[in-house]
Amino acid sequence: MDNVAAVLGGLCLVLFLLWVLSLRRIAGLRDALEDELSRQKSLSTTYGRITEQWFPLMDAYPYDPQGFRFLGSPIDGVQFEEDRIVFVEFKANRSQLSATQRRLKRLIDEGHVYWEEFRFRDD
Repeated sequence: MDNVAAVLGGLCLVLFLLWVLSLRRIAGLRDALEDELSRQKSLSTTYGRITEQWFPLMDAYPYDPQGFRFLGSPIDGVQFEEDRIVFVEFKANRSQLSATQRRLKRLIDEGHVYWEEFRFRDD
């Protein structure tokens, strides 16, 4: 009976050690996955920034690229046409507007866009 208890105790110890090692391995894999997801998101962001620089020169861009002025932030740019001015934001794949961009879009859609002129003199 003592041998059975010793074998069962040893088996429990081995199973416990395997469980602890498995938890450590899972934690390591989780960290590696988070690192990879972060790297992919960073690459996606970089791809988006590169694409937005070139998009006005692509055939898919519906306006004359000569009239485009790049801003970069909070929107990508402004397109100047003969009959209108268009605020432009380029998005790739599944990217979404940021909270700031959604707010700016709403302000533009509601007509809260104004012209102001300031003059500075050397007096």
